[in-house]
Amino acid sequence: MTLTLQPATLDDAAEIAHILSAWIDETDWMPRIHTHAEDQKFGRFLVTKTEVTVAKEYGNVAGFSAMQGHELQALYLAKSARGRGLGGRLLDQAKSGRDEIFLWCFQSNRPARQFYAHHGFHEIGRSDGHGNDEKLPDVRYHWARAREGRL
Repeated sequence: MTLTLQPATLDDAAEIAHILSAWIDETDWMPRIHTHAEDQKFGRFLVTKTEVTVAKEYGNVAGFSAMQGHELQALYLAKSARGRGLGGRLLDQAKSGRDEIFLWCFQSNRPARQFYAHHGFHEIGRSDGHGNDEKLPDVRYHWARAREGRL
């Protein structure tokens, strides 16, 4: 496997949007509240307004993460890239140079919740979904780097 992690460019925005849009389309509990064209605009927004890292296999975007400060805004993989450790590599890259990360995850997204728990995130709160566009209940997670001498 030829895999590279690198900062996203605007040239990657369409593939980023396609990965996100495809995930929405294949997830039965996820409502589609934006058009595919709006997803394309969101892909460009992520690349220009957040710190996006793309995982590329053979030159194609297989997944991406988007960080804004200490907040993980997004982490998505193409369906063909799931279950092979790419998500963990993107998450490790996001953790690099940070002492903590926060994120929201939909309560219905059990695979993602298991993934984050496996990678050291802990639930710190829940909401009824009033604060997200989809109006779906979600879970707040936190990860903190272990520090020497800490009990």
